[in-house]
Amino acid sequence: MTTSTPSAATPAAMPLAARLRVPGAFALGAVLLLGVAPLALSDFRLSLLAKYLCYAIVAVGVSLAWGRGGLMVLGQGVFFGLGGYAMAMHLKLADAAATGETLPDFMQLYGTGDALPWWWRPFANPVFALLMTVLLPMAVAALLGFFVFQRRVKGAYFAILSQALAAALSIWLVGQQATTGGTNGLTDIQGFFGYSLDDPVNQRMVYLVIAVVLLLLMIAARQLFVSRYGEVLVAVRDSEERVRFLGYNPATVKLVAYVVAAGMAGLAGALFVPAVGIISPALIGIVPSIGFVIGAAVGGRASLVGAVLGAIAVAWAQSTLSDAFPAAWTYLQGLLFVLAVGFLPGGLASLLTVVRRRRRTATPTPGETGIRTTAGDTGTVAAIGDAGTGTLTTTGETGSRTTGGTT
Repeated sequence: MTTSTPSAATPAAMPLAARLRVPGAFALGAVLLLGVAPLALSDFRLSLLAKYLCYAIVAVGVSLAWGRGGLMVLGQGVFFGLGGYAMAMHLKLADAAATGETLPDFMQLYGTGDALPWWWRPFANPVFALLMTVLLPMAVAALLGFFVFQRRVKGAYFAILSQALAAALSIWLVGQQATTGGTNGLTDIQGFFGYSLDDPVNQRMVYLVIAVVLLLLMIAARQLFVSRYGEVLVAVRDSEERVRFLGYNPATVKLVAYVVAAGMAGLAGALFVPAVGIISPALIGIVPSIGFVIGAAVGGRASLVGAVLGAIAVAWAQSTLSDAFPAAWTYLQGLLFVLAVGFLPGGLASLLTVVRRRRRTATPTPGETGIRTTAGDTGTVAAIGDAGTGTLTTTGETGSRTTGGTT
C-alpha cells in the first residue's frame, strides 16, 4: 500500500490563497482609487480620471454582455446617452430654478415659448431623474433585446442593429435643437444636487462617488460571473443549442445580460455629466459606442479587471494622442481594435497566459521520454518507450503479464 503527499497545488493546500486573491485585488484598487489618486493627482488630472472611470463603468457591462455572453454590444452609446441626458435635464432645471427661471438657458435662447415641454417636467424631481438614469436605458434595452433575441438574431446582425440604434438616437437629438440642445447638447451645468461644480472640493466629491460606484459594480459583476447564471451565460455563448436542449431559454439569459449592461452604461452616463459638465450627441453616436468596445477588447473582455484597465488606458490614449494626431487618432483607435481581435483575442489580460503557454510548448520534454497510462474497469496499461528500452505491463483482475524488450 502506498501513500502520496498532497502537493501545494491541490485545493486542500490553497483555499486561503484562492479566497484572498480577488478580495485583495479589489482592496488594492480601492486604495489606489480612493486614497492614492486624490492625494497624488491635481484637480485637473483627477477630473480627467473621473471621466475615464465613467468609461470603465461601461466596460464592466461590456465585459458581462460581450466577454461572458458573446454579445457584440456596439450600441452602448445609446444607453450612455439616455442616462446622461436624464441626469443633465434635471441639473439644467435645477440651475434654472436657482436663478428664478422656469426654462433652461438654451430654451430661452432658441425661443421655444414660456412653457416647459411636457416630457421635461417629471425630471424636475430628483428621485425620478435618478431612477430614469438607470431604468430608461434598461427599458429600451429590454424592448429591443426581447424582439432581437426571440428572433434569434446574433453575431454581426445584432451588432449592426445596435449601431443603427446609436445612429438613430444621435440624429434625433441633433434635430431637436429646441428641446435637447441639438448638436451642442446640454452644456454649462453649474450644480450637482445643491453643490456647485465650480468648487474643486465638490469636484473631488464627484470623483469619489464615481470611484465608489465603479468598485461596487465590479463586485456585483464578479458575483454574476461566478454565479449559476454566469455559468449558464457562458454555456449560451459557447453552445446555444445545447443549452436550449437542456431546458433553458437562451433568449432570456442573453436578455438579462444585455439589460444589466445597459443599466450600467446609463449610470455611467449620469455620472459623466457632473464630472465633465456636458452631454451631447457627439458622445453617444457610433464612434463612442465602438470606443467602449475597443477599450474592453484591448484590456481583455473576459477579464473584469482587464476590461476596466483597458477602458481607462484607451480613454487616456484618446485624450493625449488626439491632441498630437487629431486627424490620425481614429485610425489608431481602429488599429488597436484590429490588433486586439486578430492577434490577442483575450486582450492584454491574457498576455501572461499566452507567454507561459508558448514557453511550455517550446520546451522539449527531458530525454524525449513519454509515459502513457490508460485506466479502465478491468485493468491498467502502461507503456514506456522512445528511450531505447520498452516495458509493457498489463494488470487485470485475474493476473498480470509483463513483456520486456530492447529495440
